[in-house]
Formats: sequence, structure tokens, C-alpha cells
Amino acid sequence: MNCSNVMVRAVGLGILAGWLLLAAPQAAWAGPVDDAKAQGEIGERADGLLGAVKPAGVSSDVAQMISRINSERMGKYRDIANQNSTSVQAVQAIAGRKLMDKAAAGQYINQGSGWVKK
Repeated sequence: MNCSNVMVRAVGLGILAGWLLLAAPQAAWAGPVDDAKAQGEIGERADGLLGAVKPAGVSSDVAQMISRINSERMGKYRDIANQNSTSVQAVQAIAGRKLMDKAAAGQYINQGSGWVKK
């Protein structure tokens, strides 16, 4: 196994270990986030953050929710990166893949080239 595979595996394990920590602060947001995703207002991005599908049309409540959740996620991503001696961007990339894979059919995801319905 080469060094990059070991790093990816270690980061992946760190993500899994941190996943419960990441989900915990968002539990209070679960209903509103699920509703906004179902309505096509927000979606998961490749960088592991939430985004507004149509930023100009999003309400201030939804915009604030996105900001708070992304702030919480970034804090967790930094913690996981520090624990695994890797970059925050590497953690974000793994989390982004997992979150987009987990997105339900009909929800929006952005793999870096614009929003698409899954």
C-alpha cells in the first residue's frame, strides 16, 4: 500500500470517527434542512458544505441556517484534520463525497460544475 492510500484511509477513518460529532450539532437543524433540501432550496456541495441552489431566491432564515451549519461543519473538519495530520481540504473532499452520496434522489448536489438534481 503506498503512502497516499494510507493517508486516504487514515483520513477516511477520521471522517468516520468524527461523523457522529459532525451530525450531533446539526440534529436540531434536521427538520428545517430536510425541508429545504426537499424543496430544492439547498443542497450538498463537493467541499462538504451546504449551498443555496438559487442564492438570490433563498430566505434570510435559510441563509442563516446554511451559514450556521457550515460554520459547525468547518469546525469539525478542522478538528478531524488536526487529529489526522492532514489538510482541511482533504477532510472536506471526503465529507463532500459522503454527503452527496447520502443525498436522496431528487435533492440537489454540486460536484463543482453547478447544481444538478440527484
